[in-house]
Amino acid sequence: MSFETISVIGLGYIGLPTAAVFASRKKKVIGIDINQKAVDTINRGEIHIIEPDLDMVVHAAVTEGYLRATTIPEPADAFLIAVPTPFLPGAEQGDHQPDLSYIKAATETIAPVLKKGDLVILESTSPVGATEQMAAWLAQYRPDLSFPQAQGEDSDIRIAHCPERVLPGHVLRELVSNDRVIGGMTPKCAEAAIRLYKSFVEGECVVTNARTAEMAKLTENSFRDVNIAFANELSMICDKLDINVWELIKLANRHPRVNILQPGPGVGGHCIAVDPWFIVSKTPEQARLIRTAREVNDSKPEWVINKVKLAVADFLQANSDKTARDVTIACLGLAFKADIDDLRESPALAITQQITAVHPGPVLAVEPNVEVLPEKLMGTIQLVGFDKALVEADVVLLLVDHKEFKGMSKTPSSYNALVDTRGVIESS
Repeated sequence: MSFETISVIGLGYIGLPTAAVFASRKKKVIGIDINQKAVDTINRGEIHIIEPDLDMVVHAAVTEGYLRATTIPEPADAFLIAVPTPFLPGAEQGDHQPDLSYIKAATETIAPVLKKGDLVILESTSPVGATEQMAAWLAQYRPDLSFPQAQGEDSDIRIAHCPERVLPGHVLRELVSNDRVIGGMTPKCAEAAIRLYKSFVEGECVVTNARTAEMAKLTENSFRDVNIAFANELSMICDKLDINVWELIKLANRHPRVNILQPGPGVGGHCIAVDPWFIVSKTPEQARLIRTAREVNDSKPEWVINKVKLAVADFLQANSDKTARDVTIACLGLAFKADIDDLRESPALAITQQITAVHPGPVLAVEPNVEVLPEKLMGTIQLVGFDKALVEADVVLLLVDHKEFKGMSKTPSSYNALVDTRGVIESS
C-alpha cells in the first residue's frame, strides 16, 4: 500500500504542521477545514497560526504544489483526523464529559470519499474508546465497506489511533524527532499507519492497540497535570506560611531525585487542562488523584484573582485619595504558555476576563504574540504595549513568562504593586 495522497482534516495547531511536514516529503496533501478564511490563507501560502518556521514550510509546500486546502473532502489514500475534542456543555458546573461531535462530523465528511484500501487515523486526543466509536460511525455511513471491528485483518478500511505529542513552539521539530505511539485496531492497521508516518518520522513508531494508545496520551498529560498541581499547591501553602516558593523549589530541587516543576496561575492549553478529565469521566471512582490534581489546578485562577484584590486594597489603603475606579490593573500575558499565541483553555485569559468583570477601573492587557484581542474581551479591555502598561498601571499582574517580560525589575518608578505568578522577578 502506497500513500501518494494524504488528507488532513482540521488545519489547526496540529493539523496544519502535520500536513506541511507530509507535503515537505513530496506527498500530495489535501487539507480540509470548515474555516474558509483559514483555507484561503493557506492557499495563498500563508498561515493563520503562530508556530516557528511553519510559515516557510507551508509557503514552500503550496508554491511547489504539494499542499492545498479546501472545505470539501476529496478522495485520498490516507485520512488523518485532527479536530478538537472539548467538553460537552456543563463543564462549568463540574460535569466534564468529552464532546466527540467534531470527530463524528469529520467521519461524516470523509465517509463518501472512502474507498477500499484507505487508512483512517484519529490523531485527536480522545477518551478511551473514541477510535472504536469513529470506526462504528464510518461503518454506519458506508455499509458497503468493511471495517476492522467486523472483519478484522480482512477489512476494506484500516483504522488506527496515533496521538500527537508535540510542544507548541517546537512542533515541526518534534513531529519529526519524537517517537510515535501507533494504536491499530488490528496489527495490519498498525502496519499501515507505520508506513505512513515513517515518510517523515525519525523517532520510533511503537505499536500497541487503539485503546492503549488513547490512554497513553491521556496518561502523559495527566502525569504533567499532577506534577503541576503539586507545584501550584505548594505555592499556596508557601504564601500562607510567608515563604518564597521560588527559592524553596530551587533548594528542594538540589536533591538528586527531586524535580519540582514551576507553579503558575493555573494550567491551560488544549491538552493538559482537558485530557485528565477524560480519564475521570470513564473511571470516576478510581481516578481520585487525577481528579484532585485537576481541582487544584482549576482553583488556582481564583486564588490569583484574590491576590490581585488584596493588592488593590493595599494600594487604596496607601492612597486614601483614590477609589477602585482610579486603579489601573495591567495583565501581562494572555496565552496559555510562554512565547506562543495559543489562547485555548488559557488561565491567563480567564483571569483577565474575571478581573475585567469585577474591577471597576481600567484593565490593560499585554500580549506580544497577538495583534487583536479575542472578541469576548473587545470593548472591555485595552491591548497595550509592555512599556505603556508599566507606566500606567498601579497593579501589575504577571501571568505568562514571555521572553519580553524576562528581566523586568520590581522598581517603584515602574508600578506600585506586583503580583508575580511565574516567579519572573524572583528569578531575575
